[in-house]
Amino acid sequence: MIHSLYSNKEIFLRELVSNASDAADKLRFKALHDGALYEDDPELKIRVSFDKELNTVTIADNGIGMNRDEVIENLGTIAKSGTASFMSQLTGDQKKDSHLIGQFGVGFYSAFIVADRVEVMTRSAGAPIEEGVHWESSGEADYSIETIEKAGRGTTIVLHLKKDQAEFADGWRLRSIIKKYSDHISLPIVMEKVAAATDDAEAAAEDEVVNTATAIWTRSRSDISDEEYTEFYKHVSHDFVAPAKWSHNRVEGKLDYTSLLYLPAKAPFDLYNRDAARGLKLYVQRTFIMDDAEQFLPLYLRFIKGVVDSNDLSLNVSREILQKDQSIDSMRAALTKRVLDMLEKLKKNSAEAYATFWAEFGQVLKEGPAEDFANKEKIAGLFLFATTENDTGEQNQSLADYVSRMKDGQDKIYYVVADNFNTAKNSPHLEVFRKKGIEVLLLSDRVDDWLMGHLNEFDGKQFQDVGKGQLDLGKLDSEEEKEQHEKVEEAYKGFTERLQAVLDNQVEAVRVTHRLTNSPACLVVGEDDMGAQMRRLLESAGQAVPESKPSIEINPDHPLVQKMDKEADEDRFSDLAHVLFDQANLAEGGALKDPAAYVQRLNKLLMDIQ
Repeated sequence: MIHSLYSNKEIFLRELVSNASDAADKLRFKALHDGALYEDDPELKIRVSFDKELNTVTIADNGIGMNRDEVIENLGTIAKSGTASFMSQLTGDQKKDSHLIGQFGVGFYSAFIVADRVEVMTRSAGAPIEEGVHWESSGEADYSIETIEKAGRGTTIVLHLKKDQAEFADGWRLRSIIKKYSDHISLPIVMEKVAAATDDAEAAAEDEVVNTATAIWTRSRSDISDEEYTEFYKHVSHDFVAPAKWSHNRVEGKLDYTSLLYLPAKAPFDLYNRDAARGLKLYVQRTFIMDDAEQFLPLYLRFIKGVVDSNDLSLNVSREILQKDQSIDSMRAALTKRVLDMLEKLKKNSAEAYATFWAEFGQVLKEGPAEDFANKEKIAGLFLFATTENDTGEQNQSLADYVSRMKDGQDKIYYVVADNFNTAKNSPHLEVFRKKGIEVLLLSDRVDDWLMGHLNEFDGKQFQDVGKGQLDLGKLDSEEEKEQHEKVEEAYKGFTERLQAVLDNQVEAVRVTHRLTNSPACLVVGEDDMGAQMRRLLESAGQAVPESKPSIEINPDHPLVQKMDKEADEDRFSDLAHVLFDQANLAEGGALKDPAAYVQRLNKLLMDIQ
């Protein structure tokens, strides 16, 4: 049965050390009312030792210990938790003041993963020396129990290792397991010091504390220095660079947990691998449970490092798997909000530090609106963009900055998406916006087109792709301008029909535009169609994309369009029409389907120049 519960053999030491820590906690708590229980031995500790010749591992504590009846009740019944029983007897302030791990009863039987025989020598604190108990079992259906003399209180467990588990009768192996799982247990875990070759027998027998015995997250924030926070971050993240910021918080009430979250200064090499190991380190009362508990933060915050310590979680019986329940959902929501608040404060208080963060993690944060609907507005408020306000590639303008600069009568946030910044900055679609002084977001990250499909509005303002659908500036166009637009459209009705006939296989429609001032034409996709950048991205990845044709909008004020309108030679008009379409496609950052045909037509037209 034990082999079916545990997948990792080294877990046995974590379980037995945790039980020993429980025993010490129970003694400490009871001794508040009866100091005699300490028996002149107030220094609580756990000792781990081994014997290579006998192939044994021993875990000893000087905690509360057990009497004969308790041994039969706790060790004679699988999954019987003495700590759980102890906790059930506490009420009110007693329960609040106790810091016991609880529900660890089955952990004792993990010893049989590596041992074929287990001995337990124990004596209850305050009991006479001659009332010690010796319990022994080989993990089968029965066990033996007898009364012995035991000088010290507490419990000693001797594991007689199986032949193929001799690796655990090794000092370095045991130390590494303790450092991994039990480093922050509040009790000192003692082992015999590994001494250099010497004739001094006393030096060889010297003890040393293996664990740090300090769980930094359990201490008050005012008692922890920045250096301690930084060193702990390096310990849990294996990062050599100090963190950019951290958030340390204790929650009490319906849920009881502590979190210590770090924002790294540099992105890891596997940041964009969504399947890479991620998540927080999970502890239960300072005992390490799992390394990558990904249930506590959404995927778009996978760069956050840190620990969460709670005793309210549903773990499976071996405590290697975190089970789904409402507590996890509540903690996930609270921890997500805490990270977003931490980023919000960093953005508000240090623009330079936030700009550094954005350069490292901005594209990952942009995955947020699609994954976290509840915090969509909050996440959007953290975004930084390049805009036509300063026309540089630096992403340093927030949506709040944009909204604060909106024109009177402007009810939309305008943006353009392209494969790179220069293409976005020089997009023909921006010409009328530059003329009217309307700011436009310049989006060029690979994730941007996908992002805007999930980010519909901010601060009550709808987003509008300037390269999609027919342009309607609403109140930003005067009535005189609208009347002039209608007259021009009517005047060029014949030209648009003629152009439509030539480009019918390539375009959905031909119409007169009011968005161009310098360019002769531009391509516009339908309001509900996939954007050009997203289409190219999917095609480059070998994905099938739905068939759709763009519309072409022509600028009636451009000399090339006016010349085409007067062209009587239909063959020459056709060549000009195809060159016009291909140039509009190139201006969008697209690739020509038939570059050779484009070159031939362009050369033919150049040869006709007088």
